[in-house]
Amino acid sequence: MDTSWYLVLSALLFAVGFSGVLLRRSPLVILLCVELMLNAGNLALLAMSRSLGDQDGQVFALIVMVIAACEVVVGLGLIVAAYRRRMPLNVDDFRSLRG
Repeated sequence: MDTSWYLVLSALLFAVGFSGVLLRRSPLVILLCVELMLNAGNLALLAMSRSLGDQDGQVFALIVMVIAACEVVVGLGLIVAAYRRRMPLNVDDFRSLRG
């Protein structure tokens, strides 16, 4: 299969994730859309790594997976903390967070 199809799929996944970040107001959905964008980047890295015949793209994809896991842990921690304080789960209301 040609590499361009993987890159087109990656671009479509990234566009769906980016539109979800811009349009949605729920922090959980925004986290999922950011994950979708990171996975689209991983798909592009792996496709280019395969077409070039080297392992560099796979190493960078693993690094992106680690960063995505850290992002999920921090994001879900913030969501749980906001839910326990009985704050509304809307990203517009998170602008005025104070300790």
